[in-house]
Amino acid sequence: MLRRILASPGPASGLLGRRLPGLPLLAAPARGRKSRTDPPAKSKAGRINTPPPVDPAELLVVKERYRRYASILSSLRAEFKHAVVMRRYEEKFGQLRAQRKQAAEEEHRQLMAFNDAENQRLQQRREVRLRREEAAEKERRLRGAQKHADFLEEFLKEREREVLQLQEDAKNFITPDNLDEKIEECLNNPRNYNFAVDKDGRVAKRTALS
Repeated sequence: MLRRILASPGPASGLLGRRLPGLPLLAAPARGRKSRTDPPAKSKAGRINTPPPVDPAELLVVKERYRRYASILSSLRAEFKHAVVMRRYEEKFGQLRAQRKQAAEEEHRQLMAFNDAENQRLQQRREVRLRREEAAEKERRLRGAQKHADFLEEFLKEREREVLQLQEDAKNFITPDNLDEKIEECLNNPRNYNFAVDKDGRVAKRTALS
């Protein structure tokens, strides 16, 4: 019983450490705690307080878990705070909030209807543009095919004219059969190619045949 009274921090423990007039001393007075300015004890004067060693991997895991814990706690605190604020707002402005929500839903429906109508209009314009582009592409291909056909026809005509011209020039080619005749013709009709021309391509001066 005495130990319990001495251990309790009530007024009875304070009275036990004091000597009242006419009463014997029941217990020795307890010494108070050291103050911040008291010097250290002699037995602990050279003591160095070294913290226990910490495993770096374990410290990293603990820090990561603490970061997750702090993040989850912050999220829960924000969620609870939002719920409390919304409940207070609902209690205070419940009807006004319902009206605002209904107005927002009505505006959303109107905007969605406008968006659908605009999408349909743009889809129709796109279909018309695609049909016009398809017709233009078809016409362009037809023009390209016609141009290619005209080019081939003109090419064949040009080759045909070249063949006819070669056939006509082949009549004047020198062959073993008409070699003597061509030599006789050159001797009877001598030509002088030693001449000068002016800027217009006319013969300006010609030397006489020797």
